[in-house]
Formats: sequence, C-alpha cells, structure tokens
Amino acid sequence: MIKRISVLFFINLAAVSCCVAETDIKALTRDADRILRAGLRDKNDRIRANAIEVVSQTNQSELMGEVAALLKDPSIIVRFAAAAAIGDMNYTPATDQLKQSVKDPDLNVVLASNYAMYKLGHKKSYKVIEQHAMSTNQTVRANAAMLLGKLGKKESLPILYKIKDSSESTNTAAFNATESIARIGDEKIYKKIWTMLISVYADDRYMGAHAMAAFGGTRGANALITLLDDEIPEVRLTAAEQLATLGDRSGKTVVQDYFIKPPDDKAALERCNALAALAIGQIGDLQLAGYLPKLLQSESPFVQLAAAKSVLMLDKAR
Repeated sequence: MIKRISVLFFINLAAVSCCVAETDIKALTRDADRILRAGLRDKNDRIRANAIEVVSQTNQSELMGEVAALLKDPSIIVRFAAAAAIGDMNYTPATDQLKQSVKDPDLNVVLASNYAMYKLGHKKSYKVIEQHAMSTNQTVRANAAMLLGKLGKKESLPILYKIKDSSESTNTAAFNATESIARIGDEKIYKKIWTMLISVYADDRYMGAHAMAAFGGTRGANALITLLDDEIPEVRLTAAEQLATLGDRSGKTVVQDYFIKPPDDKAALERCNALAALAIGQIGDLQLAGYLPKLLQSESPFVQLAAAKSVLMLDKAR
C-alpha cells in the first residue's frame, strides 16, 4: 500500500527545541549536500533517480553537470529522471547530450528527453510525446501522461482524457492523466478527484491528495483539509504536505502528532518518516525542523533524501 514514496526512532515533541536557529539550518545543509551527492552515486538506481529529483526540486544548479552525466546511466529510470530534471531546470549546457538521448533505445527516456528539449525551446518535441501517449506499453503511456501535464498545454486535454477513460489504461496511467488534467486547470476533473478522496482505499486517497493539490485553489485546499483526519498516517502526512504547496500550513499539527505516536511497523515507519520529512520542508516551520537532524541520520536512504530535500528548501527560504 502507498507506493509513491518513490532507523526506528521515537521523538518526544516536548524534547524538541521550539525553533532551529539559522546557523543550525546552515549546518544541516552540509549534511543534506553530502547525502544528496552520495545519492547521485549510490549503487541503487531508485536512490540515484530519487536524488536527481531532489536536485531539480531544490534548484541545486551546481549539481546539474553530474545529473547530465547520468543520461548515460545503465538504468532506465535514472536516465529518465536525468532528462526530466534537465528540462525542469532549463539546463542548456546539456543540449548536445539531450540530442543523443532522444535516440535512446528505451522509449520512456526518449519521451523525457523530448520533454527536456521542448523546455529548452525545441517546440517540435511536444509532438513526440503526444504521439506515444496512447502506447500499448503502459509505462510509456503513464509517463507520457505525466510529462504532458508538466508541460501544461491545454491542447493536451483530449489525449489526457482519452488515457484517463480508456479501459486499457492501468491505474497508474489513468491517475497520471487525472493529475495532469488537474495541473492544466480543467475544472471538470474536480469531481473525479473528489471521488478519490472519499474512496475506501487508502491508495486512492493518497494519490487523490496529489491530484487535488495539482488542481489547487480554494476548492483544492478545502478538499485536502478533509484528509487531515484520515485514519491512515500516510494519507494524513501527504495531505499536510500537499496543503502546504498551496500555502496552507494547517497540517503542522498532523506532523507534530505523528512524531508523538509513530507506527510500530518498520516498513510503515519508513514510509511515514519520508512523508513527514517532505511535509516539514513544504510547511517551512522551524519548530518542525527540529526533527530533521534525526531524519538525516535514518538508516533509510529514502528518508535521508526526503530530509535533505526539506533542509535545502528551508535553507533557500531563510
């Protein structure tokens, strides 16, 4: 359950200092930078891909040369993440490398490379993504749907609705299309997302939180607030993080309460610690930042990367 998060410890809220001084945040950035650099070179391809996303999401431009080099990584998911990050960061020095990546043997990487080329000004690259959006390869279909949403072109709406409504689309492809439609701003998708938020399945509510945040606005925020009382901690923490992306910090108490009573199951604890770490960075509260030093020392590299991302976000916001 809850697969998107893509050291067992107990912290008593009363033991955490009420705030973290700027010098302390600055000190934490050294650990965050070390974790991020190590992640880019990790043996695990999922960790490398995750680290690439953190580089782009926290605007670590000094690491983009290393990200561009990963266009030649043996792992498909790493090459995909590297290409997408180059587009997100508008990293023009990688243009020549992208011209080679658009010929990658894997179609997913081809799509991500064309996405990056479009972002760098090569407008014809959009058609390559649209052309493969209804691929029978469901991973390609899902990734095309996601990339079209990131490009935000209203002309993508017909193909995205086709993906969403196709009986042949996997749940992942249909969800990516739904989130992309919301990101582009089509009001008609609100009802579909709302049904996800009230689903009996926690995975639906979890994914729906991301889609509702993409929808945004007052309606999106009000809908997300209803998830702060969800029975599943992963859903509550995700709602808190996604609300913060809309400027609503009311999920702060959800994060505080989580650390008072974390789950007993080790796998659930790892997932929740990563989600809590991400929420801290989005909420931007220095009291919550008091949890980050422990999270940076987690046995899980995914929790470490999530905490590193939040530290870097807080540092930029100072």
